[in-house]
Amino acid sequence: MKAIAVFPGNPNSVHLAELPKPKVTDIGSGRGVLVRVLRVGVDGTDREINAGEYGAAPKGSDFLVLGHESFGQVEAVGPNVTELKRGDYVVAIVRHPGTSIYDQIGTPDMTTDDTYFEHGISRVHGFLTEYYVDEPEFLVKMPQGLREVGVLLEPTTVVEKGIAQAYEIQRRLRVWHPRRAAVMGAGTIGLLATLVLRLRGLEVTTFGLTRKPYLNADLIEAIGGRYESTQDLPVLEAVKALGRFDIIFEGTGFSPIVFESMQALAKNGVLVLSSVTGGNRKVEVPADKINLEFVLGNKVMVGTVNASREYFEMGVRDLAQAEAEYPGWLRRLLTHPVKGLENFQELFEKLTTAKGAIKVFCEVAPV
Repeated sequence: MKAIAVFPGNPNSVHLAELPKPKVTDIGSGRGVLVRVLRVGVDGTDREINAGEYGAAPKGSDFLVLGHESFGQVEAVGPNVTELKRGDYVVAIVRHPGTSIYDQIGTPDMTTDDTYFEHGISRVHGFLTEYYVDEPEFLVKMPQGLREVGVLLEPTTVVEKGIAQAYEIQRRLRVWHPRRAAVMGAGTIGLLATLVLRLRGLEVTTFGLTRKPYLNADLIEAIGGRYESTQDLPVLEAVKALGRFDIIFEGTGFSPIVFESMQALAKNGVLVLSSVTGGNRKVEVPADKINLEFVLGNKVMVGTVNASREYFEMGVRDLAQAEAEYPGWLRRLLTHPVKGLENFQELFEKLTTAKGAIKVFCEVAPV
């Protein structure tokens, strides 16, 4: 079978590989599930791995199959699988457990291990292939009604985890009812964060660089959010006009915005950081002012990465609610399909250069 792979650490090594088709029996104890891959989303992580910035091949392999945003359909199950059946739609949990206590209690996304196991990223092959086999505990069932947008679940889980953690942290206050939120960035993660916060009833202002007219701005306003271009209204100027924000979800990939966000946070507010930023960019900030306001205002800043099963299941519920409240909205995020694994060069070209792209994805097989 075909797969899109790289040689980790070797820039621009993406290529089409040939692999043997896996079997249910590849996993012992009769717990294997064979999944036919239908769609796989790609994002900056895939681009950076292909650039040689990070990534690790599985033990015994010199290549890594890419792809962590999966959507597929069960083709066969082992005799001891009761949770799933042939024909079910599923999304795979990306991270597998290591050895830390957090891995052992079902939260590998909180691991303290230096070595971690993540499909398509670190030491486990990804989903840009025709089939894969996994255990049912790493597969999340999707309703048939979400099959057209199921490939959006994995990025949604990043948002779900960050927002859920904000609420969990602020349980310390006994009473915390955030009303006003900001989202930094209007890309895929920013749009999904805007959606999830709107589903929770918050007023949401989403900041992006691009001026209107802009599809992403239209999408934000279609669900009752507010869009502001920072070219016209910088974040700290917006605070003077709109007030400070109880929750800020950062998803820009541009680290300096973090320090502006810290200054835009209300008392008892939570700033959630989701961007993975390489490099060594430096900025000058009003450090004393930021520190003082965080101390006196009981503010919190927290990072979020990956997600465990509970956030995948939370994402399924929110995607279903979004389809009911805003029919067709999620489909508008799927802007740039590429048919067939063999067109991997087109896939990465669109990921790198396509104007107006929200979600680039590979249609591996018909949905």
